[in-house]
Amino acid sequence: MTVDVSEPESRVYPSLSPSRAADFKTCPLLYRFRTIDRLPEKPSADAVRGTLVHAVLEKLFDLPSGERTPGSAEALVAPEWARMREEWAELAELFVEGLTEDEFVAGARSLLGGYFAIEDPRRLEPAEREIMVETRLGEELLLRGIIDRLDIAPTGELRVVDYKTGGAPREAFEARALFQLKFYALVVWRLRGTVPRVLRLLYLRDAEICDYTPDEEELARFERTLVALWRAIERATAERDFRPRPSRLCGWCSHQALCPAYGGTPPPFPEPRAEPPVDLLMEVEDASRSGG
Repeated sequence: MTVDVSEPESRVYPSLSPSRAADFKTCPLLYRFRTIDRLPEKPSADAVRGTLVHAVLEKLFDLPSGERTPGSAEALVAPEWARMREEWAELAELFVEGLTEDEFVAGARSLLGGYFAIEDPRRLEPAEREIMVETRLGEELLLRGIIDRLDIAPTGELRVVDYKTGGAPREAFEARALFQLKFYALVVWRLRGTVPRVLRLLYLRDAEICDYTPDEEELARFERTLVALWRAIERATAERDFRPRPSRLCGWCSHQALCPAYGGTPPPFPEPRAEPPVDLLMEVEDASRSGG
């Protein structure tokens, strides 16, 4: 059941984004480190480059349709990168281990070339871009996320578009990509009363398109899955029991030194707060920006 979220700001609901939900599915301890302990993670060059490319694509659609060309996109890279450097001084740390700034920016331009290889923005007029969407499941959980682009056909059909600056999903990442798509489909369905006709991932590095077509029955099952997942998170929080789940993804984890599976010791569990933990870490700032 979808509930109107326009209520007084005094009540804070526990919330879940697709990235944090996927974290718990991948490794409960990783969820704890990111969402409960809120341990800092050094931004990777891939993640920051993804943020830059997303910013350029958003600015590109501010231009008149006829001006949305590869040259225009390339001209937007330098000012957007300058803005990011000014806002985030810590980005200078990206260039202390062999990567040069010129190589970093060239990588962003290459990804934009991948975008133009699979889509012509001159033929598109997105209904909305970089939109935060949220809806409640009953009285227990707020789902929220950021959708890169929402297209609406003249017939009213919805297409949700997400840009990925990593490679197309294979093996370990396929399930995570599909999980994210279903999450967005469910939120849009509950918000607008219409199941999206298409959910589309644009993989810019490989110049590939991944489409997914959901249906109501599948999304209803997925909703029950999310509720069950949240109850598991609540139990783990109450019992302070977040166990590691080693996998091939451990190689990308920033917290191996604290993981018991690698001989580490997690920090003391944080004391309970006066309000439920709210997931404010959107995929705009995590692995979804690097295509993970």
